[in-house]
Amino acid sequence: MDEIRRLTHEDLPLPREFWIQRWGADFVVARGESIRYNEVEGFVYDEWKGVITFRARDGECEVTSFDSLEEGNGIGAALMNKVVGEARKRNYRRLFLITANDNLRALRFYQKFGFELCALRRGAINETRKIKQSIPFIGMNGIPLRDELELEMNL
Repeated sequence: MDEIRRLTHEDLPLPREFWIQRWGADFVVARGESIRYNEVEGFVYDEWKGVITFRARDGECEVTSFDSLEEGNGIGAALMNKVVGEARKRNYRRLFLITANDNLRALRFYQKFGFELCALRRGAINETRKIKQSIPFIGMNGIPLRDELELEMNL
């Protein structure tokens, strides 16, 4: 039976490896800020078929990473629902995330889920490469990788 559970301190080596495999480093960068795997909270779906991480600041909740190893079967929606519920329980006013301009599948998912575009940071990924050199210049679907898009859900 599939289950979602909270990431624990004992789990920390696993998100680190997951991030290295999926994102090329043990940190992600958003808005020019490095976010380390051990600075976030999160949930895991059925022993690492999917994972979502988030952090809270100033009454807001930021999704810092979101991955499903099996797309199209509800894992992503289940994980996102868990974070939405957690954010509401903590009385956060907003849930938001940053993605890249080439991530069309994610943009479709987030908007169908109820997120709205709220910011475009033109050229932000070019700046991010100064922090994380492993970011390619050409992204998914052959799209030049250069901009950050912020999406939000008001809670």
